[in-house]
Amino acid sequence: VKNTRAEELVALAETIKVLNDDDALDLFKKTLPSAGASFVQVQVTASSQRARALALVRAAARTSKLPGLDLIALALNGKAAGFEKVLKLIDELLVNLKKEQEGDDGKKEYCDKAFDESDDKKKELELSIKDSETAIDELKGSIERLTAEIAALEAGIKALDRSVAEATEQRQQENAEYKDLIASDSTAKEVLGWAKNRLNKFYNPKLYVPPPEAQLSEEERITVNMGGTLAPTTLGGIAGTGIGASFVQIRAHSQDASADKVAPPPPPEAFGPYQKKSEEGNGVIQMIDLLVADLDKEMQEAEVVEKNAQEEYEKMTVDASAKRTTDSKSITEKSDAKASTEEALQTEKGKKTGLEKEHMAVLELLQSLHGECDWLMQNYDARKEARTGEVEALKSAKDVLNGADYALLQTKARSTRFLHRSA
Repeated sequence: VKNTRAEELVALAETIKVLNDDDALDLFKKTLPSAGASFVQVQVTASSQRARALALVRAAARTSKLPGLDLIALALNGKAAGFEKVLKLIDELLVNLKKEQEGDDGKKEYCDKAFDESDDKKKELELSIKDSETAIDELKGSIERLTAEIAALEAGIKALDRSVAEATEQRQQENAEYKDLIASDSTAKEVLGWAKNRLNKFYNPKLYVPPPEAQLSEEERITVNMGGTLAPTTLGGIAGTGIGASFVQIRAHSQDASADKVAPPPPPEAFGPYQKKSEEGNGVIQMIDLLVADLDKEMQEAEVVEKNAQEEYEKMTVDASAKRTTDSKSITEKSDAKASTEEALQTEKGKKTGLEKEHMAVLELLQSLHGECDWLMQNYDARKEARTGEVEALKSAKDVLNGADYALLQTKARSTRFLHRSA
């Protein structure tokens, strides 16, 4: 069979050589135009097609590390394998190249999307962290401001309390002085009134007002009715008049220490025979009236001053109480606001910590993406271009092989027809 096949190929080759001769082609163009054209097209052999396909595959293999190209080159270089096996290898490799390209495309799409989403998330988190830091600074500032305001209010209340206490002490002292003045002036008026009445008894008997009769007790009345004698009554007070007993006690207490050390004054010198002088007595009475008028004026002025001072003090205490109430309420409100702000600060700090952890996770994801995607992103275009070249080379080799096989079949058929026609 092999010998027959070889002889057939030799015969065909010799026949084709003769039929492809220039003179034969010119003759065929005149007599057999269609057949001549067919013979012109059949100019290559299976060996030349294998060589051309091998050259294409090896050229692609020099610029590519694709193992399949070496297998195809090995198959083309071998003489035993037919074109069918090589074409199958090329088809399988083309399918693999397509899958690899689709894998790169999908991975690049994934990486682009992952980088975009991660970068957007990173920027969003950084903005949120910055906003949180601003909020924390504002909350801290509010707490410091509220703390200072509360301290100022508390200091103001303490100062107000001290002021009220001092004003109260001063008011009490002024009131005591006022009462002492009124008591002293009233006692002085009583003494002057007694003196005036006593002088009237002598100088102006009609103006004299006798003292009220003493009210006797039941026991004293019984004693008098039975003819008994009552014990003398000691009025006390100033010069035994019964006036200003408390004043005399105070004065006596202050003078007890020096009473024994000071000798009594000498008795007045005796005067000549006494003569009643009504004019001089009336002058003394007028002087007493003037003194009483001065005392009344002084008491009236003291009463006005006391009244005004008391009104001012009462108004001051009312205002101080109102201010203290307002400030105390403000302290309560500011303390509540401070507590709320401190709680908000802790919440914001927790939020910031969460954002920072999330931001760190995004950075780690980006680092992971760089490790996963950087090589592909940097070499995607080169890989695609190389793969495109491999595909084009494989398709060209496939076309060459398909063309060689088709040309051989066409040559056999037309040669047979031509031989049949020649016979």
